[in-house]
Amino acid sequence: MKTTRVALIQLNSATDREQNLEQIERWVLAAANDGAQLIITPEYSDVRGDARCLQDNASFIPGVVTEHIASLAKRTGCWIHLGSMHEKTKRDHRLGNTSLTFSPMGEIAAKYSKVHLYDAVVNGLPYKESADFFHGEHLQTVQVGDLKLGLSICYDLRFAELFRALRAQGANVLVVPAAFNVHTGRDHWEVLLRARAIENQCYVLAAAQIGGPGPAMPCLGRSMIIDPWGTVLACMPDETGYICADIDPARVASLREKLPAWEHRRHDLYPVSDKV
Repeated sequence: MKTTRVALIQLNSATDREQNLEQIERWVLAAANDGAQLIITPEYSDVRGDARCLQDNASFIPGVVTEHIASLAKRTGCWIHLGSMHEKTKRDHRLGNTSLTFSPMGEIAAKYSKVHLYDAVVNGLPYKESADFFHGEHLQTVQVGDLKLGLSICYDLRFAELFRALRAQGANVLVVPAAFNVHTGRDHWEVLLRARAIENQCYVLAAAQIGGPGPAMPCLGRSMIIDPWGTVLACMPDETGYICADIDPARVASLREKLPAWEHRRHDLYPVSDKV
């Protein structure tokens, strides 16, 4: 096994989809020039705004957004994971909060729609994702070289069971693109990310939005690359841009062998599922 250089892009996506795609292109090209082989963008990479803005800018898959990212993947020869976009479907008015993994050939290798929707009170104001989005209906992993990525989006981070299921499906890297609001993020973001890394003995790649308006904003930022011991290898400062680190699947295998906590689970005392 060899190391893979990964890059996380931190964005402040706004209401102009074309400008957002231009920013993604700028940072993807910079990260690729820095040697990145896998590049990850945040949740809502295509656009952020009110419900009308999201409806007006949502696109089908395939469509204008996926074509742009596919062309970047082919141009750079990199794997690109689009943290999420607003997916238009014919099912009803609601959108998919959907992530996509693109191969270096520009092909869609994986698609995942957020399964947990954020219905909560944020800084005294109600926020209801389920009014505008439909729930995803399946979990998703994808093989990227020696890395097996387990996919999630933002609020999914609070559901440890999801990540245990991804580990059971063979994941050695957990991907968490997010637009995590500053009100909860300043206390919970790093703690939850490191916990998911430690308990599953996986790398965690968390690309985040920063800034932005709205009841669940501003977003915290603080994109992080975390190793399977829970050590933060890289953390993005409070600005747009990208961070890189080299990750090694052999380190995952070594830590799991030395501390085989997965094998020490008590099937006799609590339900444990290893279904793939």
